[in-house]
Amino acid sequence: MNTTAGALPRILRGMAGVILDTDGVIIDSARVHAAAWQEAFDTCLRAHPPPDPAQRRPFDVREDYRRYVDGKSRLDGAADFLASRGLDLPPGDPADGPGTDTVRAVAALKERLFTDRLRAHGVDAYPGTVRLLTVLHSAGIPLAAASASRHARELLERAAVLALVDVLVDGVEAARLHLPGKPDPALFLEAARRLGVLPAAAALIEDALAGVEAGRRGGFGLVVGVDRARTPHTRAELLKQGADLVVHDLGELLTEDSPENRR
Repeated sequence: MNTTAGALPRILRGMAGVILDTDGVIIDSARVHAAAWQEAFDTCLRAHPPPDPAQRRPFDVREDYRRYVDGKSRLDGAADFLASRGLDLPPGDPADGPGTDTVRAVAALKERLFTDRLRAHGVDAYPGTVRLLTVLHSAGIPLAAASASRHARELLERAAVLALVDVLVDGVEAARLHLPGKPDPALFLEAARRLGVLPAAAALIEDALAGVEAGRRGGFGLVVGVDRARTPHTRAELLKQGADLVVHDLGELLTEDSPENRR
């Protein structure tokens, strides 16, 4: 594809690089993650009913997912949600298999459920994101994908978009480097380092509240929030966490007027 600098989104002109979260930004996998978390957490809540009856309600795939697990490592997400329901399960051992008696076991249960769903149904890339990546890649803008998920490489390969990014920092690399999870910006700072760009000269694109906060903490020059839920509430929360602008789909960045309308 022949693309000139003039075809670049106005909001991204002058950026030395662009870093994108994977789940919910590049890949339509957030719904698969949320469904796996729902089954794992609901199983745990039935096995260990919280003392307060109000806290026994099922896991909400929108609000609970967005608030407690979206963008975080499996262990952090499991621990944060269980704590929100008053459950103080032991952390467990890395060898714990899928179950409900420890935080690691619940995380392992979610992992098994997610893997089963992924292998059965697969996932797709968002068309608007693919269009944006194609324009940026063709224009020579350094691109990185970053994710707390150990499945990120497989997801990007299955969706045929891995070749569009220059760098991938996934959950495997995060564990190897002992990078703290979001909202700590370490994952994104490592991606910027590998691209050879300063955070202040790079754009970060995220859909998770924790990820947007990480972008702001990391001093990125531009933080774009992606609001797949398309509600005033979720847009407001992304802006509050530090997004410079919010879009519903990254294809909107390819039109000249949309980003400014969503500040």
